[in-house]
Amino acid sequence: MTTQKNYTNIKITSLPDRELEILGTIVAEKMTLMREKALAKIKQDLELPGFRKGNAPDTLVAQKVGEGRLLEEAAEIALSEEYPNILGEHKIDAIGRPEITITKIGLGSTLEFKIKTALMPEVKLADYKKLAKNQNSKETKTPEVTDKEINDVIDNIRKNIAHQKMHAESGEDEHTHNHAEIKDEDLPAVDNEFAKMIGGFKDVLDMREKVKENIALEKRMKEKDKKRTETLEGIMGESTIELPKIIVDGEMEKMLAQFKDDIARAGVTYEDYLKHIKKTEDDLKLEWKDVAVKRAKSQIILNNIAKAEGLTPKEEDVKKEMEHILSQYKDAERFRVRMYVETFLTNELVFQFLENQ
Repeated sequence: MTTQKNYTNIKITSLPDRELEILGTIVAEKMTLMREKALAKIKQDLELPGFRKGNAPDTLVAQKVGEGRLLEEAAEIALSEEYPNILGEHKIDAIGRPEITITKIGLGSTLEFKIKTALMPEVKLADYKKLAKNQNSKETKTPEVTDKEINDVIDNIRKNIAHQKMHAESGEDEHTHNHAEIKDEDLPAVDNEFAKMIGGFKDVLDMREKVKENIALEKRMKEKDKKRTETLEGIMGESTIELPKIIVDGEMEKMLAQFKDDIARAGVTYEDYLKHIKKTEDDLKLEWKDVAVKRAKSQIILNNIAKAEGLTPKEEDVKKEMEHILSQYKDAERFRVRMYVETFLTNELVFQFLENQ
């Protein structure tokens, strides 16, 4: 039985630096279904006067959000579903974040698109199994937790409680600091009541034991990450990789987006920050280039090992993680989220594989 394809007119053109341009059309029937899917998705979180959340009639929802937004959402869902199928049919070994342009869209009509993507670069992989085995044979120390480390965690909790109490009593916003300096006598006593209040612990002894376990767990996680990094860097050092520019650019854009988000969280505008440090965006990218190249090479190595060993995450795991992320970041593009989740889960499978050598 032949499955009907939802795309037509696929035209693939090779570009310099191992890049490809893919032109194509998503059929009108698929777009009609995707519009319904987009409407249902938007409707879930929309509140209209006189209707409970998620219960407004479709016609009113469409009027409220506008046909343009519905079609954009439908296009995003359609391409997130069909792009992997196009790659699979044409045996395109793509990597990195594709650049997607919608060239034609309309109610009840086909969707025309242009995608620019990079081909997996030619890689001469090192003997990653041997290198991982050597790394795994190194002794890992059991993390020790000192009384001072436990006391520091508990003291930080006490200071936070005292800080919140001062703000509550003064009626000031948490971000203002016009209150008096916090002194030792302002801190709550470390007794059994305190232990029950902060985490439902039985007593102080139970609280200290749980804090110790958490610190030890955090140290083990850091040690595990460090070992993974050293294994990957060892493989990278003995592998040969030619990087397409689009992959490095993609890493730069991810770094820039994260940087802007961090700046915004600090309550500073991106433009003001650049003025303060007397640098341009291009200056930052130049400084980050080596890190971007290293990140890109790391991902390519992980992708190649995954391919060589047939490591693929289960579809149900991908969908579960996608829905979890989309429930928290409702404006996130489904297509980007899927790519992120697939990459994250595949990387974890590769690291587990290397750790078992």
